[in-house]
Amino acid sequence: MRCLVARVNHKTLIVICAVFALITVLLWNKCSSDVTFHTPTKPQPEPAPTLEEEEDNGQPPEAPPVAREVPYEEIDCLINEDITIKGRREGNEVYLPFSWVEKYFDVYGHLVQYDGTERFEFSHSYSRVYAQREPYHPDGVFMSFEGYNVEVRDRVKCISGVEGVPISTQWGPQGYFYPIQIAQYGLSHYSKNLTEKPPDMKAYGMEERGGSSNPWTVPKGCSLSKVHYSGNSATVHQFDTPDNSEGISLPLDNSKDFVLSFSLKFTSNGSVSVVLETTEKGPPYVIHYVTSSLLISFKDRQVTYGIGPRTAWSLLSRDLVTDLRKGVGLSNTKVVKATRIMPRRVVQLELHGSGFISNISIYSTAHMAAFFAASDWLLRNQDERGGWPIKVARKLGEGFKTLEPGWYSAMAQGQAMSTLVRAYLVTHDPVYLSAAMRATAPFKRTSEQHGVKALFMNKHDWYEEYPTTPSSFVLNGFIYSLIGLFDVAEIAGDKFGREAGILFSRGLESLKAMLPLFDTGSGTVYDLRHFTLGVAPNLARWDYHTTHINQLQLLASIDSSPIFRDYARRWKTYLKGGRAKHN
Repeated sequence: MRCLVARVNHKTLIVICAVFALITVLLWNKCSSDVTFHTPTKPQPEPAPTLEEEEDNGQPPEAPPVAREVPYEEIDCLINEDITIKGRREGNEVYLPFSWVEKYFDVYGHLVQYDGTERFEFSHSYSRVYAQREPYHPDGVFMSFEGYNVEVRDRVKCISGVEGVPISTQWGPQGYFYPIQIAQYGLSHYSKNLTEKPPDMKAYGMEERGGSSNPWTVPKGCSLSKVHYSGNSATVHQFDTPDNSEGISLPLDNSKDFVLSFSLKFTSNGSVSVVLETTEKGPPYVIHYVTSSLLISFKDRQVTYGIGPRTAWSLLSRDLVTDLRKGVGLSNTKVVKATRIMPRRVVQLELHGSGFISNISIYSTAHMAAFFAASDWLLRNQDERGGWPIKVARKLGEGFKTLEPGWYSAMAQGQAMSTLVRAYLVTHDPVYLSAAMRATAPFKRTSEQHGVKALFMNKHDWYEEYPTTPSSFVLNGFIYSLIGLFDVAEIAGDKFGREAGILFSRGLESLKAMLPLFDTGSGTVYDLRHFTLGVAPNLARWDYHTTHINQLQLLASIDSSPIFRDYARRWKTYLKGGRAKHN
């Protein structure tokens, strides 16, 4: 090797070194341009995989990149040069807190879950309009009353055990019978009966075939026997328990339905008690129905209702859900306390005292029993003037004289007539129709004459829900009275219903003339006190506004005048923020 190198002359070595240096420089320049002088470009996203590619690899597509949040800043918002509130600014947009918007504009909104995500729902009003069943007829559903639940209102103290109708605390905590509420209770249950499926029912207290099993438990010293009772074809049990005994019991064990019904006759003081397992932990609750005039009491998980002496056969039908909740929520104020308690299971029935019982059943509903409780109360409590006097004072507002106890209401008269007409149509008993026809009498007398009639501008007849001085001209109560007059006129016929027909026609013409006075351009007014008292208008709440619309829809189904349809159509737009045109 040394010999070979020695033979190479120096010129050859110089050439080889020069070539090597040139190659080295060229390679260096190439690497430098790739690394140092290459301008970076924006990376391109990969094309979205096709459906076939997704199915091939079995992997879901990657989530798209999250959009960059738009920054916002707090900003002071001066409202009407009066108050300042904190808002948010995003670019050219300014956002105000909805808690302020809600109060300022009297609108509504809330966060809800929808399809697994949260969204905000906004509405201009909170009430809804119902589709009118055309045409209206007195044997059908009353307006949208199938959706009314009168007994659950917080100003219904309870359902009376003696009368079977609501006790109102609308204007006083002591509780009283309010004819409007009672008629609405009847009409709502009548309407539910037409729109709901027939009730489920289970009967109790009967021995199995062959008499091999007796479901009753009869302690020592007590007696229970089956008897034949004239006029009652059902199985009748006669019972007798001494004082201080634990009573005769019947297991019910029903966790599905909670309307208890039975026929009863006491021959001594006594009670029927129902043991309930509830949603609350601890001992069961017991509801006692006792032979006394007590309205309602509650103590130590014991709810007690007085049902009167019950010395003649009568039907007792009780909604155990309502009775339990009204007892637990009992208060000394006008409002029943809110409670979440609910019955889970009807455990057993217990008898105390002496008497007879039959037809023990539990139903899913008992709408017609409630309807006839209201109808029969109206029969028993109509006075010689044809009215149902309201026995509490009522102050409608500043500037009106107080209505002293004993005043009549056109709305009460009208809804009572609608109830009684339906009772007549179900039973064909003329006593109901006769009472409905007598109820027209207060419509012919003015407020000063202890009636309900007022005159607007000395020209238009108006039937007052509150026969105040000066007149108030409440719209919804007036229309309810017209519906009652229509029901009587329609069913009593030309001969017996003529008087009601004349009153209805006069009232309808007044409504057509006066309806524009109730339109504010963005809603309606409840009454015309701004006209009679010269004060600010009494704007109708949205639930009253939709009542006005529902009433006009009903009238449009029985009267061909376009005014009712036109106004109903325009008033519907107000529910979504519509307004009348400005100049």
